[in-house]
Amino acid sequence: MTPMTPTTPTTPTTPTTPTTSTPLLTDANGTVPTGGRRRFLTAGAAVVGTAASAQLWLPASARAAEPPLPEGVFSLGVASGDPLLDGVVLWTRLAPDPLHGGGMPDRTVTVHWEIAEDERFRTAVRRGAAQARPEYGHSVHVDVRGLRAGRTYWYRFRAGGRLSPTGRTRTAPPRTASGGSLRIALASCQNWQHGWFTPYADMRAQDPDVVLFVGDYLYESSPSATAPRRHEGAGEPYGLAQYRNRYAQYRGDPHLAAMHASAPFVVTFDDHEVDNDYAGGIPQDPDKQPHDAFAARLAAAYQAYYEHMPVRASAVPNGPHIRMYRRLEFGRLARLNVLDTRQYRSDQATGQEGAKNPALTMLGAAQKRWLLDGLRSSPARWNLVASQIMMAETDLLVGEGKRWFYDAWDGYQAERNAFMREFKATRNPVVLTGDRHLTMVSDLKEDYDDPGSAVVGAEFVGTSISSNGDQDQSAFRKEWDPRIPDNPHWKLLDAHRGYHLFDVRRDGIDARVRVVDTVLKPKSAARTLATLRVDAGRPGVRVV
Repeated sequence: MTPMTPTTPTTPTTPTTPTTSTPLLTDANGTVPTGGRRRFLTAGAAVVGTAASAQLWLPASARAAEPPLPEGVFSLGVASGDPLLDGVVLWTRLAPDPLHGGGMPDRTVTVHWEIAEDERFRTAVRRGAAQARPEYGHSVHVDVRGLRAGRTYWYRFRAGGRLSPTGRTRTAPPRTASGGSLRIALASCQNWQHGWFTPYADMRAQDPDVVLFVGDYLYESSPSATAPRRHEGAGEPYGLAQYRNRYAQYRGDPHLAAMHASAPFVVTFDDHEVDNDYAGGIPQDPDKQPHDAFAARLAAAYQAYYEHMPVRASAVPNGPHIRMYRRLEFGRLARLNVLDTRQYRSDQATGQEGAKNPALTMLGAAQKRWLLDGLRSSPARWNLVASQIMMAETDLLVGEGKRWFYDAWDGYQAERNAFMREFKATRNPVVLTGDRHLTMVSDLKEDYDDPGSAVVGAEFVGTSISSNGDQDQSAFRKEWDPRIPDNPHWKLLDAHRGYHLFDVRRDGIDARVRVVDTVLKPKSAARTLATLRVDAGRPGVRVV
């Protein structure tokens, strides 16, 4: 089979992006008045409750002219993402019958949006209209610009006489800002069938500036009769309608919906958004999924992903290709490089010699150049890399010799080792990762064959939101503790469900591993399992 090689698509003009917006309430100098930063710590009603009692911003005549839509048209909630210093993406999808195709009429619907400096919309700063088209699942992606840097905003949508829940978002700091702080929540791996997404309730209480989700937003597995929660449908999704229904089910989790409405997300996908362990255009089971069939599955999965994520028009898919690697700037404090480690990779190795093959690539030539250029030219104090899969070595073999997971960076060692050498010259590199369903915090080493080689950075592999459920801790320790002596770069290893929280400042990054007691119930207590620190100018990580 010849793997498909994704090209870098041109940026299309998506029909869901508005072409105009209306600034409001400008002063004599044409600027929008602003207040100080507000940390929004109140309970969920103000953020995600229905807005039926709020003032409607359209004239009565305009509202009367709108064809009515069913109740529950905003059942999938609202979200924002990819914050810039002057803008952010606002998202919703009209779906009164979300698990059965959406339930919308087969026509384009005008969706009005509004963004303000306060949750009561007394100081609205932008308004506009977008077109929710049936060919994009009636999703809306509004790329709002002209906002103030480092500010909190509230937003909402209106369509067919229905008002959406209110969301809250935040723009990135000014380009010249090198101080202050940035709070990032790292999340990944949320399997509906393994439990409730309870870690998000605690995450929302911690009030992050941005949520970084690094893959496995949904799982493509068939429904299980014995799972705590059962997947919709009758099997794995292969077509667009099936993927839409699966995303709609996941979006229906109340904790996830509340978190989306509370802070902007920066997202990328891993394998389960399409097919377990796929590589480029190669499925995990090529004998069962011919090339053309898998290309069609990729196209369906990528379109459904775009339709349900708060991303810009640059991510509108081109058939079985989608552009997801990108870079976000948080002043001069942090540069975030978001990778795509699925779409451009060579097929996985099947043995140790294959894993060392210098011809294998995880990123592809174009993305690799893009990342290296971004690291070398960065003016930021911290250079963050969002990688779906673990970069540090995981030696699974106890004692002499080594054995690796070939789906991770260990299966692409020549390229990984080249990045480790690059990190040695990079200012404060930190890798933020998912995939493992474990907390695995490590030093990044220049040469994993030489235990005495230099430490060049730090990596935080975040645990899962729900995948693997309430893991047997004794069994986990029995399996993994014997491997610790063979992996001296590991600093923390744990198997509770949760997420990681980072406070990024000029002098260092303070990290907390937040875990919940259970995901087998809709609610659970949360706690800090461990606190870690990365000091500026000192590669590596230490447990506090």
